[in-house]
Amino acid sequence: MHTPSTSPSLVDRVFEALDRAAPPSVAHAHCDIPCGIYDPHFAQIAALTVCRMVQLIQGLEKPAASASKQEWDTYTMQISRYTAVKEEHAKIAEHEIVILWTDYFKPEHLEKHRDLHEVVWKATKLTSTVKQQINMEAAQQLLASCQQIAEIFWDTKGVKTRRQPSNQGQVGGELVYPTV
Repeated sequence: MHTPSTSPSLVDRVFEALDRAAPPSVAHAHCDIPCGIYDPHFAQIAALTVCRMVQLIQGLEKPAASASKQEWDTYTMQISRYTAVKEEHAKIAEHEIVILWTDYFKPEHLEKHRDLHEVVWKATKLTSTVKQQINMEAAQQLLASCQQIAEIFWDTKGVKTRRQPSNQGQVGGELVYPTV
């Protein structure tokens, strides 16, 4: 905008005229794309995948010093892939949690669920831990945090939840689903 000692530019005058003709108003939306679709399921699946990758990494047997180059290459490839998938899914969990936190949850949700901020903060910190470490306890804590966020999410919609076995083979674990 112009100052009292300078003349307004043509651009300034055009915008001032537009503001007078159609004054700006406040837009109200609870998300980046109003009425977006939110679901905590993806965060839970990503956390469960992190648990499975930790299981697979911990289950790998390191080849003996006398092992062939092929055995070492196979081991290196497997641990590299499992680690990459673990980190990718930790990032997915973090992304999904942050979307819920920044785009879905509102002040009234915090009033009802006073621990929500702490739960989300802990979950995002755990995503960093599981990216940095091969730590089953942290991976299971991440899954538990995602489950807790899911329960809070569905409660904000007035929907009851149930925990159900994941049916994902050796990884086990439970997922939170809305009851129908």
